[in-house]
Parts: sequence; C-alpha cells; structure tokens
Amino acid sequence: MFFDSSFLFDKDALEPHMSRETLEYHWGKHHRAYVDNLNKQIAGTELDEMTLEDVILSTYNKGNLLPPFNNAAQAWNHEFFWESMKPGGGGQPSGELLRLIERDFGSFEEFVKEFKAAAATQFGSGWAWLTYKGNTLDVGNAENPCPSEKDKKLVVVKSPNSVNPLVWNHYPLLTVDVWEHAYYLDFQNRRPDYISTFMEKLVSWEAVSSRLEAAKAKVAEKEKEEEQRQKDEEERLLPNVEMVLESDADDSDPE
Repeated sequence: MFFDSSFLFDKDALEPHMSRETLEYHWGKHHRAYVDNLNKQIAGTELDEMTLEDVILSTYNKGNLLPPFNNAAQAWNHEFFWESMKPGGGGQPSGELLRLIERDFGSFEEFVKEFKAAAATQFGSGWAWLTYKGNTLDVGNAENPCPSEKDKKLVVVKSPNSVNPLVWNHYPLLTVDVWEHAYYLDFQNRRPDYISTFMEKLVSWEAVSSRLEAAKAKVAEKEKEEEQRQKDEEERLLPNVEMVLESDADDSDPE
C-alpha cells in the first residue's frame, strides 16, 4: 500500500508564486485521489508488494496500459513535482549540473527556452521533463553497442497525461505539471506565465543536482553489471570454443 506523505513545507510557503488554495486542491485532492485509487486497484494483487516505480514499469505494458498505470504514474509524478520545488527557488544551477546543461544545450538560457517550449506545447494534459539519458540510442528498445560519454546526456522531453520518462529508460531530473488543475486557480489559461514562474521562482536546483548524481551512479552500476554479464558469458562459451579448436586441429592432422 502506498501513502500520500505529508507535504514538504507549509502550504503557503510557495506564495505568491503558487497559492495555498492551489496546493490544497492539487496536493490535497488530486494527488491524494491518485494514491487512494491506486491502493484500491492493487489491493490483494502482486503489485501491492512492488515499489511504485516497478508498478509503473509493469503496468505500462509497452504502451498498452493496464488499469493501475495512470494512478501509479500520477502518484509518482506528483511526488516528484513537489520535490522539484522549494520556497525561494529559481535562479541557476551550479557545478556538474550546470556543466552538463551548457554542454548539451549550449547554454543555460537555451535549456530554459527548450524546457519552456516543451511545457507550453504539450497538447492537453501532461508533463515536461529534464532527464538524464544513459547509454541508449534514439531507436526503439535498442541498446547502444558502443556507448560513450556523449550518450550520457541531458535531454528535454514531454509526455502526455500520466506517462513519465521512466518507461523510456530515462532518469527524470526535473518536471513541471501542465495539467490545467496545476495552475488554473493562479494563472487561469496563461500556461506560459505559470511555466516561467516555475522556472524563475520555484525550481530547487539542489534537488535536480542530487537526482543527477543518483542517475549517474545508477548508470555506472548498470555498466558494471553488463560488463560482468558479458564476462560471464564469455567464460561460459570458452570451453565450447576450445573444443571446436581442438576438433579442427585433430581434423587437420595428417594420417
């Protein structure tokens, strides 16, 4: 069973950029409904024993969504969204995060422009994301056979409805919710103004930096596991190769 944890800060802590009323509806009603509905859907099933991330991956079902997916993904997305903000946020990142942003987007300003555009042009409900993309090609389900540091990059993506980048094997670092209930009480239909306020006044770059370090560690761990798997496979096949070589040698011996 999953629980809707207590809110990270006082509900008026993000004012005037995000109102207490918005948080009471968005967190107190919408987010809580996703969690409650998910718990009802998975009660007594094998999903009830999984982590929330595993529930999302299991029920995504290669795009043919199973019933619990929407509530599971929205519960995760919202928790991630709240943790992407802080009172007195905004500004610019620093350190490794800023270095990678400048490497992959050309400048921080270009990144902000691309992120805002993704969020503003997501048709209907959905999310915009900054993600860390590991050693994967832009080809469906293809693993890069020759990964390099250039493959480990930051990208901006957008997703419809409840979908999030976990299902694409990306590592989410930052998100903004562009479902209308996220901003209508404060901004009415002015989604671009809401997005600008989010980026300039609310983003917690410390949280994003921490997520980047965790993502890089996970990618490194996966690489080690893959190297070990390949080594084990080579060792498993080696006796067969030696037998073939010995057989070839015997066949070539003159009588």
